[in-house]
Amino acid sequence: MSGLRNILTLNYGQKIFFLATIPLLLAAVAISAIVANQSRETAEREIALLERQLIEAKKAELQNYLSITRTAFVNIYGRALPDDEEAKLLVTQLLSAMLYGQDGYFFVYDYDGNNLVSPRQTDLITKNWIGLTDPNGVPIVDELIRIAKSGSGYHSYDWTKPSTGESARMVAFVIGLQDWRWVVGTGIFIDEVLDTVAAARAEVEARIQRTFIYIGGITLAALFLVFLSGQFINIRERRLADAKLKELTQRIIDTQEEERGRVARELHDSISQILVGVRYALELARKRLLAGDERAGEHLERGIDHLNGAIQEVRRISRDLRPGILDDLGLGPALKGLIAEFANRTGIETEFETVVFSNRLEADAKIALYRIAQEALTNIERHADATAVSLKVYGHSSGATMRIADNGRGIERQSKDKQADSGLGLRNMQERMEQLNGTLLVLSTRQGTVIEARVPLSRMLPPQGTARATA
Repeated sequence: MSGLRNILTLNYGQKIFFLATIPLLLAAVAISAIVANQSRETAEREIALLERQLIEAKKAELQNYLSITRTAFVNIYGRALPDDEEAKLLVTQLLSAMLYGQDGYFFVYDYDGNNLVSPRQTDLITKNWIGLTDPNGVPIVDELIRIAKSGSGYHSYDWTKPSTGESARMVAFVIGLQDWRWVVGTGIFIDEVLDTVAAARAEVEARIQRTFIYIGGITLAALFLVFLSGQFINIRERRLADAKLKELTQRIIDTQEEERGRVARELHDSISQILVGVRYALELARKRLLAGDERAGEHLERGIDHLNGAIQEVRRISRDLRPGILDDLGLGPALKGLIAEFANRTGIETEFETVVFSNRLEADAKIALYRIAQEALTNIERHADATAVSLKVYGHSSGATMRIADNGRGIERQSKDKQADSGLGLRNMQERMEQLNGTLLVLSTRQGTVIEARVPLSRMLPPQGTARATA
């Protein structure tokens, strides 16, 4: 949970880097594993094939050696009787002299396990080696006798290499001289083959490691590019945010100054003039009272009327700044009072319709819809030249909707200066709805303009049994 909270507190650029890095790393690991597995499988198949081919070549070589040797003594063996010791001695002498290569020689055992010929390891001669096994427990002489009795064949086991005195893998090929009960064979050491196979496997592992290094390098380069991209986006977004913040700050200042100017004009054009009229009426009444003129009462009545007008004007200005009815009775009565005051002031025919939904709008949503209606009616009064306006507000399953329509000239036919003023008003409406995650739709033609503000269901309060049946 703490790790998740740390991720959620990252800035925009860090989140992008984190979200881009994890899939990239997982993809790199998966690709590396797949490549390594497939490389090993392919290499093992190739190495196994190479090993079989090399060993088969060695076996063919052994069979060739033994065929040549058999040709050398076949005449002697063919003419001799089973107990011809002189012929046997002649063949053993012949085989003992037939050496090849650095470690190649021929060996002879009888079926009882006695060694008769071993020119490179003479300590084996005349001794019985039944039960002899290699360091791995593989039977040697017993298996050679079994193969010879069946005719001929191959046997692999570890044996001491004459040239080094160390144990190495040998492949032997033997034939059986059944009349003499002899095992005649030769062997070849395949340590070179095994070394070649081991070298091939080492090369495969080296290639796999290089592949890992390449993939790691590519991954690091990609991560570096993602990091740079994240930094670039972060810096760019920060600059855009700073610019928007400056613009918003300036717009707030401009809106404040505009509101102050409007209030100042209202005070100067209405309250100030009314109070000046009150002053003149009171001064004239005072003069006539001092002169004993009976008409002083008329001027006092006129001053009182002016004071009542000033009080009403102060209430109107206060209502425009913050209508108390919006907090006390809800959005519906506030909009009804707003459009009624608009109709009285402008003489435009108005229609107001609302559907009860129990004062369930949040305070921010009520204020936003009221200000949008206020701004829309102001634009209609100033620019639209409309003769009829309708305002409808209602709740539904998706939230709440306010629809304002007029039969004016439309936004496109206004002058450039008026478009700039109304454009600022529309932008203010749009921003108010964006703050609520709502939508603002504006449809303007030559027959009029329709503004529809939609508040999402998330801005609706849960129903309450004791709530008043007002919007």
